[in-house]
Amino acid sequence: MPPADPRGAAARLPAEPGVYRFRDERGRALYVGRAVNLRRRALSYWSELDDRPHLRRMMPRVARVEAVVCASEHEAAWLERNVLERRLTPWNRTAGGQETPVWLRLDVSATAPGLSVAYAPAADGFGPYLGGTKVRAAVAGLHRVFPLPYAADRLTAAEREFARVRDVTPQSREQLAAALAGVLRRDPDAVHCLKTELIARRDEAARRTAYEHAGRVQTEIEAVDWVVATQRATGFADGDLDFHGWAAGRLVRFEIRAGRLTGWQARPCTAAAAAARVAATPAQWTGFAAHNAELAATLDG
Repeated sequence: MPPADPRGAAARLPAEPGVYRFRDERGRALYVGRAVNLRRRALSYWSELDDRPHLRRMMPRVARVEAVVCASEHEAAWLERNVLERRLTPWNRTAGGQETPVWLRLDVSATAPGLSVAYAPAADGFGPYLGGTKVRAAVAGLHRVFPLPYAADRLTAAEREFARVRDVTPQSREQLAAALAGVLRRDPDAVHCLKTELIARRDEAARRTAYEHAGRVQTEIEAVDWVVATQRATGFADGDLDFHGWAAGRLVRFEIRAGRLTGWQARPCTAAAAAARVAATPAQWTGFAAHNAELAATLDG
């Protein structure tokens, strides 16, 4: 049965990134959205809809609030997209959101080394990511610290001068490419070194009152955070899988279809009946499933 107080359920959401879903009293999904802060975003529907009259008309129908906590805003963006591409709700206007799916390709050739944005996966690629503009800003930040394009064999006069100043030569290609790959593989030390350097450059620009430049570097820092954040909702590997989490009488089933996390459903279930399904959940998903089963139990409490 839906909770009698959906606003109260929204107030019990955590201040974490994730995807939320509103249902009516018959259990039909009305709206799906994503948030950096689930609690703040969900509660805003009861107070901040002056600029969205179509959603004001929806709110009297909301009888139930559901949510999935994600590891990052990027993961939440992918989950929202996957859910809506599978089934558009009556009150969502766009299936899949506005961001474009992209990948990054790392070229270590002598003629055109560097990172580039691609619109399809490749063997030498990283991703997928959402948002071409944001990912291009991340590339700018990565190249700012690791200027691989200037390690090409043939450069213009201006490029040769930049390479000289940065002490970059064709012999630097492998080292710079390895550093970039380490960041894109989310190696903690590589990510830390990159962000430390970008923050130092931002702060130095601000100290010199070069605020426009500092703003660009800050945009790059935020974009790098987006690219290196944990993102498991969509991957390269195809495949279908159902996995489960259980807590306090609630069993949550998550669905992966063609390598994409596409939905979730919660229902009452005893611990004994849930045990086999929970035990079959792959290790990489056990923490995620258990945490969100606890959330489902909290929202229905």
